[in-house]
Amino acid sequence: MRGLGLPSTEPVVQPQHYLRRPSALRSLNSPARYSSENKEGKTCDSPVQKKRIAKMPSQNQIEEMLLSRTSPVAARMRAIFGLKGLDNSAAISALEKSLKNDSSALVRHEVAYVLGQKKAISALPTLYATLEDKGEDVMVRHEAAEAMGAIGDSTAVPILEKYAKGDDIPLEIRETCVLALEKIRWIASGGAGGPTGGYNSLDPAPPESSESDIEELKNTLCDGKRDMFKRYRAMFTLRNIGGEKATLALCEGMERERGSALFRHEVAYVLGQLQREEAVPTLIKFLKDDKEADMVRHEAAEALGAIGSKEAEAELELFKKDKADVVRESVEVALDISEYVTSGELHYAETIDATKASNA
Repeated sequence: MRGLGLPSTEPVVQPQHYLRRPSALRSLNSPARYSSENKEGKTCDSPVQKKRIAKMPSQNQIEEMLLSRTSPVAARMRAIFGLKGLDNSAAISALEKSLKNDSSALVRHEVAYVLGQKKAISALPTLYATLEDKGEDVMVRHEAAEAMGAIGDSTAVPILEKYAKGDDIPLEIRETCVLALEKIRWIASGGAGGPTGGYNSLDPAPPESSESDIEELKNTLCDGKRDMFKRYRAMFTLRNIGGEKATLALCEGMERERGSALFRHEVAYVLGQLQREEAVPTLIKFLKDDKEADMVRHEAAEALGAIGSKEAEAELELFKKDKADVVRESVEVALDISEYVTSGELHYAETIDATKASNA
């Protein structure tokens, strides 16, 4: 998730912030935990904070929400990002259970993403199994491969190489595996693999210098003959530059791309991170196109939720009963996010009292 940059009116408690990559969800502030102490170790005396902390669910309660078959999709998504920042084995175990058992491809794909963002090396066997499962949704298998790139461990190279080629393997998966291999090689060569540009996310490709020329970056982005890794680098550089011109360059790249649904879906994600209203017409166009790949429409829906404008929200309402499960569920999540964006609430994800976190 990426932070909205909302100022805290209660600075005494210092939550950890996690920013990101649908995604709109990945585009929001998600403090994973609070403590009853501030960063100097002093007890927080704010009555408002004490009341908020008292109401915070425990880690076990968040895990139960994630794994419950009766929890709404939007609630499960909040739970995923509530667990994202908890650095213990119980949180990873709960996420792995969700990846294996949740009925929603949207939820499973988001769990795979978060395991990558957590650099959960212990979860690699689960991610391997997900990628190799031919019965699994392509979007989930893609996210498992991308998570391997985010983790950056060389032990993933053989399986990524296996699925990076072959006409019997869906294009989205092949392209993702190629990108993940490039990312692992980039890290192994000494390249930076961490967050950039104020977006606390591990992206599929590192950006170029933020001093790069927007027009040149757009040309690289739109050139389908270029190496995909280079095009992704241009994409994330434009995100880091930000502003109207960079946003419109990304929109043009999304609209001109014909061959790769993976590429279009990643641009939609980045537009959700930027949260610029200039992107709304392009995102609406892709959401409306029922011939477009579901992974693109899903990402467009969640990006519209992150932007949270009246126009975006009105359009999302029209797709609450879409025939595609992942689109319909994404609209549910997007409207939940949009409500958060316009509500002035400080945090989106479930917050967990660190004093109640599992000791595992």
